[in-house]
Amino acid sequence: MSGDNVPAGLGYTKSHEWVRLEGNVATIGITDHAQSELTDIVYVDLAAKGKTVAVGASVLVLESVKTVADVYAPGPGTVTDVNPELGPHPELINQDPYGKGWIFQIRLTAPVDPATLLDADAYRAFVASGG
Repeated sequence: MSGDNVPAGLGYTKSHEWVRLEGNVATIGITDHAQSELTDIVYVDLAAKGKTVAVGASVLVLESVKTVADVYAPGPGTVTDVNPELGPHPELINQDPYGKGWIFQIRLTAPVDPATLLDADAYRAFVASGG
């Protein structure tokens, strides 16, 4: 995968997470650019359901053949779901980062600050600038 896939309609963080907001529930994954940079993801240390997270806090760690990377919360809340398929199949993040490779969901206790999320065009520009 090239890392160029940036779907419209999602929010993007400067730490390379994508965020789909549906009411007070945020679904989070890593961007195509991030999975491309990490290369083959071999392990996902899935967060525990019920874990309380603060905005910007590391929720879990991904391990690739190259490095380890934290995945951060875009807003404060409680982890309500984790993708059970990632335990046996962490490569789903590489294969389908915006679909089957979603990582976790949180029920937000406060709205995500819109100033912290980039739209698709702004995220593309951020990545192009070396971000």
